[in-house]
Amino acid sequence: MQSLPTPTSPVGLLVRESPGRGRGVFAERAFAPGEVLERAPVLVVPRSQVESLRGTLLDDYFFWWDYAHNACALGWASLYNHACPANAAFRIEPAARLLVITCVRPIAPGDEVTINYHGDPDDPRPVWFPAV
Repeated sequence: MQSLPTPTSPVGLLVRESPGRGRGVFAERAFAPGEVLERAPVLVVPRSQVESLRGTLLDDYFFWWDYAHNACALGWASLYNHACPANAAFRIEPAARLLVITCVRPIAPGDEVTINYHGDPDDPRPVWFPAV
């Protein structure tokens, strides 16, 4: 049996209310570009099973995985709010079934950590909800 990397907890981060957004992830310390913030395990789900969740609260918490699957992120990965430009980015590691959240701009203590839901931290395309 292949051994997979152990996910790490998001040290230096905390979850709290984000005005106008619900819960969000915030920095307790400074982070520099390139630092890994979280290695979140995911449950890879066939798209056919996710279709029944369209229009529900859970629908907004899945990540695109590949053309046949979505991923339900565990850890805090589903709590990062959207921004453009974002100060963090995510990438998928398919073999390890992980989402890796990495700092792309300096983050100061107290800052909210944000990702761009389209993937590229600077992607200006609108999202499906009013962005704060």
